[in-house]
Amino acid sequence: MSHSWVRALSTQNKKPRFFLFQRKPTCMPHHFTSVAHNFDASTTVLGSLLNSASSDGIGTPNRGWNRLESISSLNHFVVQANREFCTQPNMELSDSDSFIDTNGGFGVSVSPVNDDDVTIEKVRKKYQKPVDFTKVNKNLLPTVILVGRPNVGKSALFNRLIRRREALVYNTPDDHVTRDVREGIAKLGDLRFRVLDSAGLETAASSGSILDRTAGMTAAVLGRSQFAIFLIDARIGLHPLDMEVGKWLRKHAPQIKLVVAMNKSESFFDGSSSLATTAAEAYRLGFGDPIAISAETGLGLQDLHEALRPVLEDYMLHILNGILEEGGNDCNLNPESNISEAEESKLPLQLAIVGRPNVGKSTLLNTLLQENRVLVGPEAGLTRDSIRAEFEFQGRTIYLVDTAGWLQRTKGEKGPSSLSIVQTKKNLMRAHVIALVLDAEEISKSRRSMTHTEVVIARQAVEEGRGLVVIVNKMDLLRGKENSTLYKKVMEAVPEEIQTVIPQVTGIPVVFTAAVEGRGRTAVMSQVIDTYEKWCLRLSTARLNRWLRKVMSRHSWKDQAAQPKVKYFTQVKSRPPTFVAFVSGKTMLSETDIRFLIRSLKEDFDLGGIPIRIMQRTVERKAGGGNSKQVPFVGRTAERILSDKRTV
Repeated sequence: MSHSWVRALSTQNKKPRFFLFQRKPTCMPHHFTSVAHNFDASTTVLGSLLNSASSDGIGTPNRGWNRLESISSLNHFVVQANREFCTQPNMELSDSDSFIDTNGGFGVSVSPVNDDDVTIEKVRKKYQKPVDFTKVNKNLLPTVILVGRPNVGKSALFNRLIRRREALVYNTPDDHVTRDVREGIAKLGDLRFRVLDSAGLETAASSGSILDRTAGMTAAVLGRSQFAIFLIDARIGLHPLDMEVGKWLRKHAPQIKLVVAMNKSESFFDGSSSLATTAAEAYRLGFGDPIAISAETGLGLQDLHEALRPVLEDYMLHILNGILEEGGNDCNLNPESNISEAEESKLPLQLAIVGRPNVGKSTLLNTLLQENRVLVGPEAGLTRDSIRAEFEFQGRTIYLVDTAGWLQRTKGEKGPSSLSIVQTKKNLMRAHVIALVLDAEEISKSRRSMTHTEVVIARQAVEEGRGLVVIVNKMDLLRGKENSTLYKKVMEAVPEEIQTVIPQVTGIPVVFTAAVEGRGRTAVMSQVIDTYEKWCLRLSTARLNRWLRKVMSRHSWKDQAAQPKVKYFTQVKSRPPTFVAFVSGKTMLSETDIRFLIRSLKEDFDLGGIPIRIMQRTVERKAGGGNSKQVPFVGRTAERILSDKRTV
């Protein structure tokens, strides 16, 4: 409302009078310029109408307000009025009394004037097409799930939509690679939505089998999804399992909106009759027109975009306008617009759960998330994909990754298990904190805390500079009177043996829990966050130098004459903490001296459980010593020596 103001001022007779004050607009978009030319003539008519209405007794609710009905002739403006204040915003409306912003998809609307009401209803904000999905909070985006029978390319399409290779893709007609539900943010042109990759559906699976449990998880996820992409294999045509999956979807998700996509049709884009035959068969599913796509090559995604855009826009308009009607602020729709400084200090934490197969990693993830997010069971090697989940803990965003069981990769090993090992190692290097899960029952039987595989995981985490937390799971199996002594021995022996096996890092935190009971969530996350904060710690140079003087004085040097002189000590980076010791002279710090400094840092600043790195730099001494007097320079002309290559 930047163009004019209409204010009601009372006179000596206490009758409201309306005066029009005009001020220059500070900014005027290009589509408002035509309105400004007609404003001067309109304000004169508007002022006279308001003054005549006030003279007839606008101070009372039912008198004189009919005069204001003629204001509707000024249909180029939105008018808001009451007894004390009337505004005239600078925007041109269409015939339907609404304004559409073509850039942001945002508009306003005005309700008609009632004779019985003293005040005119305020302008209501309203979102309209087109919707800019890039400016919407990701928590409000619609959810699209990929469904279909096994080996139709759901994971390949998932990777294509999120533009990363996160889901395992392997051609296994007789096996199922995907077992858990994976989630990501899809980027299809200008569309943004949550996409879920589900396991292949087989309705004939026996009760209690892996396929039956994965179908149950897919049915649970369908309940919180709004749309679905039903994939079939265009090369094979309509399979009998596709018809069974269609019936299963009608039974478990009758409210969901489906789009049928014929995947693997890259060889049919030349206009062959095979694609038309497959499309005719796909109509038997009863879900509308099928779309020919190729997840591997990206062909046909434009048609998929055109099919999804109308339904996704209608859903987003319903959600956004519902928030505005409930009194929500449109600025809250974009999370980047209102991030406080306190929230910026709490950056997202990347936590990876690693360990050998069947130690309870997936059960621990479900406990931390407090939901059945991934598939669990007594079978070893049940998890194949590295599942990434997001949750909030004490106001901090945690990105949790459940990895497959760590196995030593052999040269002749191929297939999904080989890809799982590679994916697990990649997630270990991306994480900030590594949670190494051990099996308490195996520890009690083998009389040792860590196997060779677990030692390899821990040492690799330390070499990569990651924080390390050890979680001893399945402690519930050691309870009881007959196992009370064994329970205490495990609690005492595990921290000592871990320190012996991994001497590079001291003070590694150890948490004992039973994930199957759903306990220990607070204890585990408290240790993880504490380790992460130490990993991100920064110490000032003045504090480090005061600490260095005390440490160097209590260190026993073998040769006092050959003692290295550390000029100053500073931290150059964090994550993990890295320090530089500037040494003067030719004598450098030995490995023993560096280990002493690292141990002193961890003890004095409580930096246990994270790797610390110390580097050395040499400071050259000034020639002639620091106390030598400066010798005045005596100028002398040097003799000129002619080169053989030059002739005078």
